[in-house]
Amino acid sequence: MSEQRTFIPLNIAIMTVSDTRVEETDKSGDKLKDMLEKAGHRLADKTIVPDDIYKIRSTASGWIANPDVQVVITTGGTGLTGRDGTPEAITPLLDKIIDGFGEMFRMLSYETIGTSTLQSRTVAGVANGTFIFCLPGSTGACKDGWSKLISAQLDYRTQPCNLVELMPRLLEN
Repeated sequence: MSEQRTFIPLNIAIMTVSDTRVEETDKSGDKLKDMLEKAGHRLADKTIVPDDIYKIRSTASGWIANPDVQVVITTGGTGLTGRDGTPEAITPLLDKIIDGFGEMFRMLSYETIGTSTLQSRTVAGVANGTFIFCLPGSTGACKDGWSKLISAQLDYRTQPCNLVELMPRLLEN
């Protein structure tokens, strides 16, 4: 962390993907909201979307097109069941995939849940200058994804490099 750099708050949207959760039972979405706000970022929007590829894609597309949303974090729909479709919904929207995110998430998750981590299809990337991170639906996975990976990369003070310092260059041609 560089003491010479000033923290830059980002506008972050959260999407919980679930057929069963409602606002009162959305522990993972609430945990992400609490963590991002505690870090000094702003909640741009928060919603719950059913496990439907086209509804997920529609909501994400709206945020990607909105210049006031700089980051999207989804929780849920990254497993292997027939209804899990978050990666299929989000990946076609991405201009670039951040391969290392899924690899690192599974490496870190292995410490907690062992080989069960191979069932996680976390994905991240950039679309229209917006960073997108797709996390599993468990509160523990959201906590680990935020605290062990995402938060440092969304902090301009993190050195030697971070995603925030790339933001001005994401739309270069």
